[in-house]
Amino acid sequence: MRTTFMAKGHEVERKWLVVDAEGQTLGRLASEVATLLRGKHKPTFTPHVDTGDHVIIINAEKIQLTGNKLKDKLYHRHSGYTGSIKTRTALEMRTNYPVKMLELAIKGMLPNGPLGRQTIKKLHVYAGPEHQHAAQKPEAFELRG
Repeated sequence: MRTTFMAKGHEVERKWLVVDAEGQTLGRLASEVATLLRGKHKPTFTPHVDTGDHVIIINAEKIQLTGNKLKDKLYHRHSGYTGSIKTRTALEMRTNYPVKMLELAIKGMLPNGPLGRQTIKKLHVYAGPEHQHAAQKPEAFELRG
């Protein structure tokens, strides 16, 4: 009798992948990276175990948005105090905070709760072409489409 395979957290083999964000669309890149972080591209994927790989994203400042999103899309943050909401456009975010923009997009595509919080820690985003993870021997990863 065969049973369903369930991965165990301590037995998972994690790779380090480098993704170049230059010329990529924000949402499409975020969904691909979220899939890599969750481990859904592996045959050993188990929904309740973090089976994903570490992902390094370079050139975050060169991410693209389609249509009028650069001036129409808004990012809000709120401290919890009355009248303290702060708003930025996507153009401001891409110019001043490209790393935060990508992190927010990817975090929104991960599960809420302890598993999502554990998964997002494997994401490393850099605005420029340089990263500090050469010792991990990351492999270049080509996105689909």
